[in-house]
Amino acid sequence: MKLAIVTAYPPSKVTLNEYAFHLVKSFRQNKKVTELILLTDETPGKKEIYFTEDGCEVTVKECWKFNSYSIVYNVAKAIHNTKPDAVLFNLQFMKFGDKKIAAALGLTLPLICRIKHVPTIVLLHNILEQTDLENAGFASNKLLQIVYTFIGTCLTKLILKADLVVVTMEKYAANLKEKYKVTNVKMIPHGTFETPRKPSHKLQNGTLKVMTFGKFGTYKKVESLIEAVEKVRDYSGLDLEVVIAGTDNPNVVGYLANVKEKYKHISQITFTGYVEENQVERLFNESAVVVFPYTSTSGSSGVLHQAGSYGKAVIMPNLGDLATLIEEEGYRGEFFKPESVDSLATAIETVVTNDAYRVALGNANYKAATAFPMERITNLYINEFQTIIDEKHIS
Repeated sequence: MKLAIVTAYPPSKVTLNEYAFHLVKSFRQNKKVTELILLTDETPGKKEIYFTEDGCEVTVKECWKFNSYSIVYNVAKAIHNTKPDAVLFNLQFMKFGDKKIAAALGLTLPLICRIKHVPTIVLLHNILEQTDLENAGFASNKLLQIVYTFIGTCLTKLILKADLVVVTMEKYAANLKEKYKVTNVKMIPHGTFETPRKPSHKLQNGTLKVMTFGKFGTYKKVESLIEAVEKVRDYSGLDLEVVIAGTDNPNVVGYLANVKEKYKHISQITFTGYVEENQVERLFNESAVVVFPYTSTSGSSGVLHQAGSYGKAVIMPNLGDLATLIEEEGYRGEFFKPESVDSLATAIETVVTNDAYRVALGNANYKAATAFPMERITNLYINEFQTIIDEKHIS
């Protein structure tokens, strides 16, 4: 199978690029895939396609730009020229731009593929029906929220014109089937990027690193984490460092710079900026605990799956999709009340002062992560593509 994937890809800073890297890494080792064609965004640096493992040929076609109004023409032309047997779209609603028209144009591409009779699967990481528009940075005005909901519903209908739409949580699949009265929706788990055979729970001597990872400024905010760690330091004397790994959410540019200025009087806060793929493992391994300072959620958490793969204890609010992952996939964590500094401080102290509990959480999360390795996930996609291809041949 000659498979094309439409996605952002490292060193891109566009959302879902890390997920694409691990999809590609796994797909290229699948014996049923003869060639991978990456239809990616343009980046200054070379794409990270040099793997140590054996696998099929990978061809990169940089054919779209973030916020480009010519994205439909450029991607459709690349698909026509490369003639893949099937196309996988790695999507969320703001994948192709943070300007609403550009973002919407990109989401018409699955329909175009369907019209051209190219077997097409859309991997949709979030759905509008489960997104808090205000917390996610789309709109705080109630009237605008109604407008965006209407537009989002129209775009979802377009996306559902693909041969198959895959979501990563069962409740997403049920929601889409019920609201849009469709049958071409299926749940395939998010999957775990890397699963070391024996994750180490041993902590480095000295400072304990309390880490958070992501794109911050909307429903992921770090002020409560910084203040909670400072509170724990004050009453316990623990030597703690806050590690804020990641960048601003595109909707809140400048957020982390403002946080850095606001808390410049507090010591031992590290802002890593964008984390290159080859630095992710070290970042997690050096951390005593991974914290999710979220006020809401928007899709299955890639960071939780990563934390699990490295056998890390996590601290998180028991809400939304995080709660669903705990219920459906077996992850465990110490919980706190969203936006409560005192509750978060208590949770941090509970985990970092109880070594046996920290290790138990890490082991449970590693067990949950290893249940869905990327090899298993990409096999499921190959099977779905083959079913689509067979049905098209019959018809």
